Amino acid sequence: MFKKFIAECACTAVLVLVGCGVAIGVGCGDTGGIVATAAAFGLSIVILAYAFGHISGGHANPAVSLAKALNGEITWKEFGVYCCAQVLGAFVGSGILALIFWGVQATGSNSIVSFMAFTGSTDPNFGVVALASVAEIVLTFLFISVVMAVTNKKELGNIAPILIGLALFGVHLVGIPLTGTSVNPARALSALVLHMFNGGDVLEIDLLTLIPCVVAPFIGAALAAFAYKALNKKEAE
Repeated sequence: MFKKFIAECACTAVLVLVGCGVAIGVGCGDTGGIVATAAAFGLSIVILAYAFGHISGGHANPAVSLAKALNGEITWKEFGVYCCAQVLGAFVGSGILALIFWGVQATGSNSIVSFMAFTGSTDPNFGVVALASVAEIVLTFLFISVVMAVTNKKELGNIAPILIGLALFGVHLVGIPLTGTSVNPARALSALVLHMFNGGDVLEIDLLTLIPCVVAPFIGAALAAFAYKALNKKEAE
């Protein structure tokens, strides 16, 4: 269990360090920045899955761990250990970025500002939070569905990390212009907390962003796990 804790902590730290680091470095205001950031997250999870998959599965994401627990692939004790490791790793990664980009307000954090612009709202409100939450639920559902499908087929074992990386790349391409793409509660939490303490634009926006970017991915993951179990039950019958 200790090895799994260390593996998940290291996985998540590297994912945040590379993914959010690229987001801060190149920005996400244009197509090039969006593609670079999406590629950074996608390639990172491919490498990490190959490097640590044999130890802990290389989840690096509490949403993935929740889906695996709901499907009976890991115990709830392991889920708790994984989540603690992932949150710790995310804060380690964000902390390193804070040192590297000292004084830079950007932290690679998520935001609901885009949805505020879409709705013409100058202040965050229920409608904005709801729209952003739906986006994160759908994106997480799609990503976790791919994870569940490819990791439970032995014939795809050797290329599963590549397929997962491509899925993460895809959801980031869609989600970055919307919420910055979370689909990972640990990564979103650490970046948002850092943003708050680093003089975020509006504290209220950061706090409300926790709902779609930290809570919503768990909902999307749970739905994906239930859908996977339902589909496989019918397939078996």
